[in-house]
Amino acid sequence: MKLFLTIFIFIFSLFTSYGQDVNSLVKEADRLEDIPNEVASLEKFKEALKIDPTHIHALAKSSELCSRIGSRENNEGVRDAWFKAALAYANKAITIAPLNDQANVSMAMILGKATLTKSGKEKLKNARLIKKHLEVALKTNPNNYLAWHILGRWNYEIGNVSAIERAGAKIFYGGVPHGSIKNAIMYFEKSRTLMPGFILNYISLANAYHKDGQVNKAITILQTIQSFTVHTEDDAKHKADALKMIKEWQ
Repeated sequence: MKLFLTIFIFIFSLFTSYGQDVNSLVKEADRLEDIPNEVASLEKFKEALKIDPTHIHALAKSSELCSRIGSRENNEGVRDAWFKAALAYANKAITIAPLNDQANVSMAMILGKATLTKSGKEKLKNARLIKKHLEVALKTNPNNYLAWHILGRWNYEIGNVSAIERAGAKIFYGGVPHGSIKNAIMYFEKSRTLMPGFILNYISLANAYHKDGQVNKAITILQTIQSFTVHTEDDAKHKADALKMIKEWQ
């Protein structure tokens, strides 16, 4: 009986230690992202995944960080390597938890970054798949601000697709779902209500208002973010870009 109890306590302590190690690594990764130090945060998430390869938050955040870090790369080969890693993390997260909102958002993000900003067929290639992942994410968690933001970006980009590109998409991909600037504004505004300090969303919202002819409103939005706290490694540049956009639009 004593032997059985000793073994039970030993196994229990192992599992407790295991859980604490993963949780502490993930907590530290989240803290580093908030500083922000995205590369260091990614390394901590990767350490957590060595212990628990199925940790959804760690997988989704690793994908998201790879997407963001890759987006800043000017070298196409290096950028594509980051995007490939982002897709691998997102794929694993989706495989483990197909209905998880973080997993679906990370997949929508990397698919969007890899194609939506390109022209022609590449922009339209993953349009339906991106929207599908966003719909799953928002059905699971209607308060996922990042999902609403990406849906806004999706509508903005798809709303700008030319008639010629749409005709080509009908041949190659069976057509493209409808997207509009009005919808983009609505979804960006929804994201803003859920995460008022999300600077990139304000840049996207301002662009959408400007595209819609509401120039003064767009400028006011860009002026608003100058007092915001920096949360990501891109935010300082976003704020500087906003000042340039204000000068161009005034």
